[in-house]
Amino acid sequence: MTLRFDTVLLASALAVAAVPADANDSMAETAIGGLTLTKSADVVMESEDLFVSEEKVTVDYVFTNTSSKDLETLVAFPLPDVVNGPEDVHRPDFAKELEFKTTIDGRPAELTLVQAALVNGTDVTAQVRAAGLPLSMDPEFEAKVKALAPDVRNGLVAAGALKNDGDDANPYWNAHWTTKTTVTRTQVFPAGKSIRVSHAYKPFVGGSVGSILKPDLRNQPDLAKEVAAYRAKFCIDDAFVKGFDAARGKDEDALQSDLWIGYVLTSGANWSGPIRHFRLVVDKGDPKNLVSFCATGVKKIAPTRFEVVYENFTPKQDLDVLIVRPPSKM
Repeated sequence: MTLRFDTVLLASALAVAAVPADANDSMAETAIGGLTLTKSADVVMESEDLFVSEEKVTVDYVFTNTSSKDLETLVAFPLPDVVNGPEDVHRPDFAKELEFKTTIDGRPAELTLVQAALVNGTDVTAQVRAAGLPLSMDPEFEAKVKALAPDVRNGLVAAGALKNDGDDANPYWNAHWTTKTTVTRTQVFPAGKSIRVSHAYKPFVGGSVGSILKPDLRNQPDLAKEVAAYRAKFCIDDAFVKGFDAARGKDEDALQSDLWIGYVLTSGANWSGPIRHFRLVVDKGDPKNLVSFCATGVKKIAPTRFEVVYENFTPKQDLDVLIVRPPSKM
């Protein structure tokens, strides 16, 4: 598998993921103004077998071209958005860290990593590239900005792409665009035949050192809306909260780390009809970990693994998985 790194203009329709979500395959077309997701009237997703864990994500598909003609198209796999700014957080380098691999009927596929920089929906990729800046911030980013000609730097500031988060005497330059990334490939779907497509990659896992579910946080009135939204996102029920509290015991200083893993399922609805057979397995990693995600008919199939199986499935929401590790001392 060869992973090429390209930059093109992306239409806002591609913006279907937010960190740390990854995504389903979807048909795509290169149109004026960028790469957009399209629906397929002839290609059926016979099955999708998805495995999600902290260490890896794998997804195996079977697609069938129901038409009488071979179909050659661009297929896109959107990756998480990266929101740049002053926060001291890890910003993934997809080209080096993702370890994305695709096989088609067991043979490695040639992939292209496509990126764009957007400010409030406006594409500033060409302007950023013309200035010689990377689309993702790196350790040398501020030095590169300081080395720019004043008119170039001022142009990026005017476009909202750059911001001085320091002051005039001690400037501290940060990117203020969102980096959008997708993995694309050219795919041939043979007439009247099925093919197997498999992806594997290392997910970018979000999280927090101290969970908002901690009693003294979740019971604060001013955090009520945030806690409710958190519980809704991961379908956290009272039994989960009870297990969370039991793991803490009476140690007020215990910290329980939250891990967040996302996967964009809704783009899987861009194929002809529903996914005929869908299987999801979530692995929480350690038997002592807690896990919660939104699904019906969840079955425990191993000490750390939970399975969901649907027939004729049309995904209407994306997958968000919460894993809570056992308490640790501050």
